[in-house]
Amino acid sequence: MTQTNPWAGKVLALIKSGNTAAAIAQIKVAPSIKDLNALHSAIVAAKLTGRWRDVDAAIADNLALLAAPRLHRSP
Repeated sequence: MTQTNPWAGKVLALIKSGNTAAAIAQIKVAPSIKDLNALHSAIVAAKLTGRWRDVDAAIADNLALLAAPRLHRSP
């Protein structure tokens, strides 16, 4: 059995509590694009899109960054 990563739920709890600075910090260090998409889906399901524009912008920016191909690999 595979376990789901609880990261999206924890970040959603931060957003709902009003601690958007901590949520944005977590979004910037998202473990994977899959987790970031899960967070975006949870926000849409909770009908919270547009409420915190800085959180929406952080999600969109980091989705673009994680989706972009890497130009080089770090040593």
